[in-house]
Amino acid sequence: MRIINLEEIIMIQLVEKNDVIPICPNCNEALTSIAFRELRAFLGRRYIYFCPDCHKVLGVSHRKGFWMG
Repeated sequence: MRIINLEEIIMIQLVEKNDVIPICPNCNEALTSIAFRELRAFLGRRYIYFCPDCHKVLGVSHRKGFWMG
């Protein structure tokens, strides 16, 4: 097993690109907006993000409750 040195970890740079309109990976339509729906759970909330044209899921996020930090 290899031990990873923290100095070897390279962070991927995040670049804001306002001159590009992303496209849906499923229907290839321009994503000028992203639809979402809140999914409530016992210990927090989840959000499901989807294409407003084809309704295919683009991603799911999780937000912890206020007592969980």
